Amino acid sequence: MSRKCELTGKKANNAFAISHSHRRTKRLQHANLQSKRVWWPEGNRWVKLRLSTKAIKTLEKKGIHAMAKEAGIDLNKY
Repeated sequence: MSRKCELTGKKANNAFAISHSHRRTKRLQHANLQSKRVWWPEGNRWVKLRLSTKAIKTLEKKGIHAMAKEAGIDLNKY
């Protein structure tokens, strides 16, 4: 499974780790992903998703049906 939010598509960002002497080496800034069980009222069941924390906050406001529709995800597969 890739390190990617299933609803928003957030993934790792390329960046530099900068030392005290200002030497720069490449590193990745990963998205803050959490495994979350979300109640899906239309399907009348729980759905387990891997979401970023930003997506979890948005999910509480919009609802799972609206976010899945925007992302083009079929929740029956989860």
